Amino acid sequence: MVLFADRVDAGRRLAERLGPLRAPDVVVLGLPRGGVPVAAEVARALGAPLDVLVVRKLGVPGRPELAMGAIAEGGVRVVDERMVASAGVTEGALARVEERERAELDRRVAALRRGRAPVDLTGRTAVVVDDGVATGSTARAACRVARLLGARRVVLAVPVGPPEVVGAVPEADEVVCARTPSPFLAVGHHYRDFRPTSDDDVAAILHGSGHEVASDVGVPVDGRVLAGRLVVPAGALGVVVFAHGSGSGWLSPRNRTVAAALADAGLGTLLVDLLDRDEAIDSSRGVDVELLAARLSAVSAWLLARPDVRAGLDGGPLPLGWFGASTGAAAALWAAAEPGSPVRAIASRGGRPDLATVRLGEVRAPTLLVVGGRDEHVLELNSRAQSRLRCPNRLEVVAGATHLFEEPGALEEVARLSVDWFTRHLPT
Repeated sequence: MVLFADRVDAGRRLAERLGPLRAPDVVVLGLPRGGVPVAAEVARALGAPLDVLVVRKLGVPGRPELAMGAIAEGGVRVVDERMVASAGVTEGALARVEERERAELDRRVAALRRGRAPVDLTGRTAVVVDDGVATGSTARAACRVARLLGARRVVLAVPVGPPEVVGAVPEADEVVCARTPSPFLAVGHHYRDFRPTSDDDVAAILHGSGHEVASDVGVPVDGRVLAGRLVVPAGALGVVVFAHGSGSGWLSPRNRTVAAALADAGLGTLLVDLLDRDEAIDSSRGVDVELLAARLSAVSAWLLARPDVRAGLDGGPLPLGWFGASTGAAAALWAAAEPGSPVRAIASRGGRPDLATVRLGEVRAPTLLVVGGRDEHVLELNSRAQSRLRCPNRLEVVAGATHLFEEPGALEEVARLSVDWFTRHLPT
């Protein structure tokens, strides 16, 4: 039984159940990797800081599904002495399991945090979030660890789990579960999209949530409010709006990775959905390029009118860029062809510029097209579109990459190319 479109959808639905927890002392802790996108939605709804709780279960040798303890950052160690004794695990065997898991814990902490310090839990309410529970052993260990790290109160929050497990988590003061289907098969069976979450995805989400100038925004357009996140570094060189059309959203880990790189380079970013939640259900809206282009123009006008997106001696608006993926790229090019368009530079990742073919010759903003070398159909579409552009442009092919740039280093190359393009063309 499919209950959620993806982890973002699950996080939003779970957040609806957590409203009473909203308080200044709350910290939301996502369990890597899949729990972090869910936790990001919960943190946004509660207005709480988001962090990651890296926990490694100590499994009984030969029966790793049985937890005999857990370890976490800061030297935290929990051992279930009764399980150790009943399973006949020797001190030496326990030490070997712990050594192996400690090495993996350290590797994962380095990959996910990337120098970002953990949030202090002392005296706070820790909301531990995962994308679901099956046996509950990892979630229970995480709750114990959160308590040892100083949390005054621990709440376990998950979108889905079997009722008999959800009702038996003594390590938590409270358990909130959005759905408890019966029969329960596996966590992934209840998601339409349950693709793996990578270390890079988690790092990007954490970086965006932890940026000191990040703020969640609601953009009023056409009688609707479009959700997004705005980051404007001090002394920003410009600001880039990420256009999300079909099959994406402002919490897209891929675009958040690129946005984090732009922020590090001194550029402001606005990740925003061009359709609201109700509209996104209608698949035809996601490919309505004219509608998306009009929304992008309206969002940009709203953005450039904000006082925190103005700079210079005359207090004028920061130079504007657009970044689009798939149909979002088509919307950016369509809108850029409008007379008087304020956009200074455009970048596209795996975009569909062919959907704006009739307007490509009118685009004046320098345009970067980035396509994966193994995304042959989209590469051909971009090659044809490039031949119609009359503005300064470049087609960059990331060797070995497929449409979603999931290969090691592929997304980082997209980010590098985008940073170079916008820092080169926006300030001029």
